[in-house]
Amino acid sequence: MSVKTMETQEVITLLEKVAGFNQSGGNDRVKTIVHRVMHDVFQIIEDLDISPEEFWSAIYYINELGKNGEAALLAPGLGMDKYLDIRMDAEDEQAGLTGGTPRTIEGPLYVAGAPLSEGFARMDDGTQHGDTMILTGVVTDQDGQPLADAIVDIWHADLKGAYSYFDQSQSEYNLRRRIKTDADGRYTAQSIIPSGYGCPPEGSTQALLNQLGRHGNRPAHIHYFISKPGHKHLTTQINLAGDQYTYDDFAFATREELVVDAVRIEDAAAAEQYGLSQPFTRVEFNIRLVSTDKAELQSRHERLRALES
Repeated sequence: MSVKTMETQEVITLLEKVAGFNQSGGNDRVKTIVHRVMHDVFQIIEDLDISPEEFWSAIYYINELGKNGEAALLAPGLGMDKYLDIRMDAEDEQAGLTGGTPRTIEGPLYVAGAPLSEGFARMDDGTQHGDTMILTGVVTDQDGQPLADAIVDIWHADLKGAYSYFDQSQSEYNLRRRIKTDADGRYTAQSIIPSGYGCPPEGSTQALLNQLGRHGNRPAHIHYFISKPGHKHLTTQINLAGDQYTYDDFAFATREELVVDAVRIEDAAAAEQYGLSQPFTRVEFNIRLVSTDKAELQSRHERLRALES
């Protein structure tokens, strides 16, 4: 269809009214954003000759997406979270705040208030009998000096790819802990090797991914928040090397610097150092924070998170 309407006065006026430009109340920033979003939606309808059937299918899809609570799952799947990281990386480079461990996406499954331990924490509740994991590393500044009393907030999935709190069958804060680094900047956690997982196969996110010819799988990974006064807050996660989806993460969270080997340790003396009597898998992830005197950069950005006041 060759009909073009976007430049007509009728559509220009309609967009201004939709965004409330003709009203004195409201929020100017929201008005500007809504105007741009609706302009682009109208432009897509015109440029791609979207039919009414296609339009209403999209509206009903949004209804289902909200009903399923999957908007925060679809966002990384469409590269939105990754794009925000790309922008923040560029802002850091412009501000001279590079040199630390790379960030990557947070994901939607953080829960605030995990128990806080000094130096070491047992993360799993012992109900799932997976491979024992010792997760350890040193937090330093950008010059390699150890940072004592940094808070390392860690969370990951269980053997079924499920997260406590969202999976009511798990105990409270299972596989979630905060660890304060010791005098040498080291943190250590005992846990189990997590499993990767996929989007709900009958869910809204996978329905759209199917239309794109894409899978909805994530590799085995471990999430981190790391904070220390005087340093830029870091949101990151590691992917375990060797997973089928390590370099094919539907959420686009993989960064080469964040792919970590999981090393099987059979030596009994090494196990004894951690109070273990059986072989274990060691995962080492060292973290480098960038110093900053800007208070707004020392805390994680605001968003809706479970149990965060």
